[in-house]
Amino acid sequence: VETDTGVVGLSKAGGWVRISGNNEDGKGAAICTEVVFSPALNGQMAVEARVELRIITTTSVFIGFCGLIADDVAEPVTSTGTTMTLVAADLCGFIFDSQLTSLNWHMPYKGGTATAPVLSTTVKSDIAPVAAESVILRVEIDTNGTARWYIDGVLKQTVANAVSTTVLLGALVGAWGTTTTPTDIDADYLAVEANRDW
Repeated sequence: VETDTGVVGLSKAGGWVRISGNNEDGKGAAICTEVVFSPALNGQMAVEARVELRIITTTSVFIGFCGLIADDVAEPVTSTGTTMTLVAADLCGFIFDSQLTSLNWHMPYKGGTATAPVLSTTVKSDIAPVAAESVILRVEIDTNGTARWYIDGVLKQTVANAVSTTVLLGALVGAWGTTTTPTDIDADYLAVEANRDW
């Protein structure tokens, strides 16, 4: 039984939760939906979250859409230096990983006909998280697989054919350990928007 992993409520104005990864590399926790959203059928789709990082030096977090979500959810992306390994076959979101050379928000994607990035500098934003400072992250996916990434309402990246239009995706916010130090991410809200397939 893990005692340092999970989700707890915080006494913070507006109602926040803390999603805690543990003190093992690659082990963590996430709040997520089921894998039920199809860009072709449910687009335009969007996931938006207001989050804060308490820990900048030993953490890995993901906010966005992913094609594989399980009870013991694995990191969708792992990173070292300037190299990203896109573990999930289908994903579109934001990552912050203290193991990357650049400590900025990054915007990876995989699954569509666009070449999935493995060099972190090609999807690096110009925004670095600040400890205990909130940020609103939003990812939109159109019916044709085009994706857009926004930070605090400002468009940071647009990629045509970033994801498959037919593979089902789920939305998540999660944190994973990178060292023997526990890690976490605080979330004010996770909003998921999608059109209904009638």
